[in-house]
Amino acid sequence: MEAEPWLRGAIEQVAEQIPAHVMPVFFSFAQVREDLAKHTAGISGDALWCEMAGRHSLGYHLKHIAGSVDRLTTYLSGRRLSEEQFEFLRSEHKADASLDDLLALVHQNLHEAEQQMRQVKVEALFEARTVGRQELPTTVLGLLVHVCEHTQRHLGQAILISRLLRDG
Repeated sequence: MEAEPWLRGAIEQVAEQIPAHVMPVFFSFAQVREDLAKHTAGISGDALWCEMAGRHSLGYHLKHIAGSVDRLTTYLSGRRLSEEQFEFLRSEHKADASLDDLLALVHQNLHEAEQQMRQVKVEALFEARTVGRQELPTTVLGLLVHVCEHTQRHLGQAILISRLLRDG
């Protein structure tokens, strides 16, 4: 069994291009990619949007991972959310995509976030940022940590739901 991404050393393909202070985000995202590929394989279209015991569906968690990464990196760059992003947030419960489409969206949004995070300078880590309509205070570092932990939280839920769907 292969070690988790953070235990494999620097991500060779991009190690020279990634500042060390954002490498943990890349490890987190690599874990997301690997675990989603492993645990969602073979999930049927009918099961994707099935809510079990009143809990969110696998489809919701995949869509939410993609959307939340996009929103958090928008805040990271010091921008406000667009109406399109708010509309996506409101639609995360809608059963309107296939597993392949959702996985592609997750991969696309992780990739776009990684492109943006390559630009984060170490001297910017404690710069102020705000989140949401209430403009709650945080920092660049706070957003980097939160994008990892929030994404991992929903990854765990996606893994659990995938197992329940497969094992019945």
